[in-house]
Amino acid sequence: MIKVKKNTPYSKKQYFISRELSWLEFNKRVLEEAIDTNNPLMERLKFISIFSSNLDEFFMVRVGGLKDQIEAGYQEPDPAGLRPEQQIKQIAKNTSILVEQQYNCLKRSILPQLKKYGIEFKKYSQLNDEQIEHVQDYFHNSIYSVLTPMAFDPGHPFPVIINRTLYFIIALSKEGEKKPFYAFMQVPTVFPRLIRIPADKGFAFIYLEDIIRHHLPLLFKGYKIQSEFLFRITRNADFDLDEEGAEDLLAEIAKKLKSRKTGKVMRLELENSADDSILLNMLLEEFQIKNYEIYQHLNPLDLTFVKNLSDLPGFKELKYPEAPPNPSGLFKSENIFDDIKQRDIFLHVPFESFDPIVKLVETAADDPQVLAIKQVLYRVSGNSPIIHALARAAEKGKQVSVLIELKARFDEESNINWAQKLERAGCHVVYGIVGFKTHCKALLIVRKEEEGVRRYVHLGTGNYNDITAKIYTDCSIFTVKQDFGADVSDLFNLITGYSEPRNWRKLAVAPLNLREKFIRLIENEIAHSQAGRTGHIIAKMNSLVDTKIIQYLYKASADNVKIELIVRGICCLRPGIPGISENITVRSIVGRYLEHSRIFYFENGGEPLYYLSSADWMPRNLDRRIETLFPVENPDAQRRLKEILDYNLQDNIKARVLNADGHYSRVNRRGKEPLNSQEKLYRVATPKSVVPPFTFNPIFEVSSRDD
Repeated sequence: MIKVKKNTPYSKKQYFISRELSWLEFNKRVLEEAIDTNNPLMERLKFISIFSSNLDEFFMVRVGGLKDQIEAGYQEPDPAGLRPEQQIKQIAKNTSILVEQQYNCLKRSILPQLKKYGIEFKKYSQLNDEQIEHVQDYFHNSIYSVLTPMAFDPGHPFPVIINRTLYFIIALSKEGEKKPFYAFMQVPTVFPRLIRIPADKGFAFIYLEDIIRHHLPLLFKGYKIQSEFLFRITRNADFDLDEEGAEDLLAEIAKKLKSRKTGKVMRLELENSADDSILLNMLLEEFQIKNYEIYQHLNPLDLTFVKNLSDLPGFKELKYPEAPPNPSGLFKSENIFDDIKQRDIFLHVPFESFDPIVKLVETAADDPQVLAIKQVLYRVSGNSPIIHALARAAEKGKQVSVLIELKARFDEESNINWAQKLERAGCHVVYGIVGFKTHCKALLIVRKEEEGVRRYVHLGTGNYNDITAKIYTDCSIFTVKQDFGADVSDLFNLITGYSEPRNWRKLAVAPLNLREKFIRLIENEIAHSQAGRTGHIIAKMNSLVDTKIIQYLYKASADNVKIELIVRGICCLRPGIPGISENITVRSIVGRYLEHSRIFYFENGGEPLYYLSSADWMPRNLDRRIETLFPVENPDAQRRLKEILDYNLQDNIKARVLNADGHYSRVNRRGKEPLNSQEKLYRVATPKSVVPPFTFNPIFEVSSRDD
């Protein structure tokens, strides 16, 4: 094995991009989709919302982790040479620039365009008599009884401020009293942020907080309001779990979830009219934050709500036309098991329907020949048909074993509820291996047939979630090959018990041997290149962070291996460095669908190897999670994987290319036919007898969440 040590020429800090700053570059690409006037207006609003929700999660998790490091006295720099406090300061600077661009886009471009289509946002001072009457009725009949003024004085402690919720902070005076009075008022979350008001034509709205602000004097009778402003905080929502000391993991996680409500403040957002230094200092003192952790914005604060405008009836011309998933042409039999027995089947969602995966579990639940079902569930939908089918299978007496990952960030509570439902139905529910998240995507069905017991396997890159399967690009295979069945059986024995296989036939499994497998595959390309053959790697993933993998890629590039990376989100590798990474290109695609597939191609001296995986090239995936890498052997499936990679590499509409300075730029389209890879892949998946009923032109959920 080629040794890449810490002090090799490939480990210099100038060869790496800060993980956190790379993430901000990703969210910048999300914002660019909001700015892009080629996207329909309502879809641009969704990108505005996604940009905000991404930032919330980034501050709750990543910035929270940096603050924890500082408080623990940890001062080691990251691979790019930045210490935790340096990273936080640079994050603050870059975030302020991006948020300013976000508000400029909303105020100067999107809202004026919406007004042309009869969608208008009113200030209270702009309301006519009919609208004022409507708003006052709504306030007195609905809002007023929910509002709860909270005094802050020696007899009333500083209230608990809820994460990501709007509050007024108010300074009051009273006749005959010299001392000031202070209070807080939460903007209720039980009402929509946008309140529709009467309009002669079209739609008119006023913000909920504007209605409350106008009526604040009614809530503090006998006092005069001296100043007030809105604010919002983002708390640290990450938590460390001592699984070794947790006798009941489910109960321990439920307890930890409550701690998110009182986590330390990572960010304070203020409306830009906030100018009362006494009130501001009061917040700073209570939240123990520094000036660079304050973000002042134009109104309205918290733009996550604007996506709700896309639910307005009509306005089809302002939204992307529907793009229903195409049925896979390989499922033709009445019995899905017969189809899978004939050949390995490849599925590419959302261009093809997720339905065969649901059908496989539902059929297995009702099939009297099925003896057992085993499945890993990381994130599922709110009304998951797969959960219902698994419960039904257990109630019918089948042996059902389900790994539900309780530590799937921000889905913990939902997964606890599903785990309890499955246990009540008689399923054997496992919560994972202590110290590791189980992130692999695997389904095993054991069926008794005339030839004997047969194992049906499904392995994929994405979660068993029928909702996200409509907006995330993921690949998977169905197979009955014995080696796959044996490996997946061993995988479940590893997860549910203490059995650790001595060798794997087809799968590589983290944290056991996945890192080593990737390194061997890279080394193999180096060896081919050194022998005068073509060395070529194409790798598609969500994030590239792992420094060891990056150093092996640098080594391969230095040995003339051509490396083409398609990395949707974070990329810490710096391409284009002479003698180090000049044979490496990196591109990111942000479009209608969230690029979630993990696909790996190795030229292998003219006999290409294709793999799918649940893992990104990140330390957590390779060292701290249960992940799988598996080969794709069917020639038709290999052809389709190469097609996906080729179209991704040819995309010149939604692709951005990473430069050596760490920033991204649009692909140079000069002399090239426009190609949107997601549009092309949708059309490729559409049966030839059907003509797609629209001109495809990107967007949809572009979350930052790495699952």
